[in-house]
Amino acid sequence: MELLIHPSGKNGQALWLSAPAVDKVMVEQRAAGFAKRSIKGESKRLGLHLAVSMMDLTTLEGMDTPGKIRQLCGKALAPMDAVHGCPAVAAVCVYPTFVKLAKALTAGSGVRVASVATAFPSGQSPLKIKLGEVAEAVGEGADEIDMVIDRGAFLAGEYGRVFDEIAAVRQACGAAHLKVILETGELQTYDNVRLASALAMRAGGHFIKTSTGKVSPAATLPVSLVMLEAIRDHYYATGEKVGMKPAGGIRSAKEALQYLVMVKETLGAGWLSAEWFRFGASGLLTDVNRQLGKISEGHYQRAEEMSLA
Repeated sequence: MELLIHPSGKNGQALWLSAPAVDKVMVEQRAAGFAKRSIKGESKRLGLHLAVSMMDLTTLEGMDTPGKIRQLCGKALAPMDAVHGCPAVAAVCVYPTFVKLAKALTAGSGVRVASVATAFPSGQSPLKIKLGEVAEAVGEGADEIDMVIDRGAFLAGEYGRVFDEIAAVRQACGAAHLKVILETGELQTYDNVRLASALAMRAGGHFIKTSTGKVSPAATLPVSLVMLEAIRDHYYATGEKVGMKPAGGIRSAKEALQYLVMVKETLGAGWLSAEWFRFGASGLLTDVNRQLGKISEGHYQRAEEMSLA
């Protein structure tokens, strides 16, 4: 599928966007194959350590308090029992009002602070308000901005408008990295996911992300595979690397390892770092902790012996 869109940016020039149609049967069969993969022993331990280093721990609730942010940042710095020797996570993700506190709590640790913006999770606000929110978060010190696209505009075929908003947010981010949330559970088809991925990358997103975590379904292996293949094709066409973040619904260590295998076999080992791949799955920590305990101690810990993610 090739589309000619008309963004107001890019000196007013029309933009050709290529997004091949997705073979639904093939993508689901290939994703099902990854779901059957199993990694054991030392490879499993190393894979779980890698998964921890790629996590973005998130709290995005109306009841968030400074105390909850302190708890989140403490977990980010020491996500596992010390005996497991795990690294810190990649980032914490909070609302703009908590960015300054999160920056202070993670200072000097290497843990990045991300902030949602652009009328999260709906994306339904005027662009001026969205850009103001981005500027506020960046001004408070956010290292990364997680924006949501306007799914209503996308589904109405207003691709130029969606492109313009992403490009404007990218500019407002300055040095901060931009993760573009597609909210794939609302995009209805794999073809739409593929097209939205291409649009987000051409408009300047550093990462493409499946979901806000507020809509079901969220991340799935087939949808994530479609996005990874879009990243691969974008890289072949432009030489530009773009990151990927599945978010929402990934709760087991086994699933996390399946995603890592899929990334390696689709994009290559060069994407297997927090710079290019993230998990948006705070609940995943609990099962990873259980699995690492099983590897090191030969049995699963009791629930009361474990810290909750």
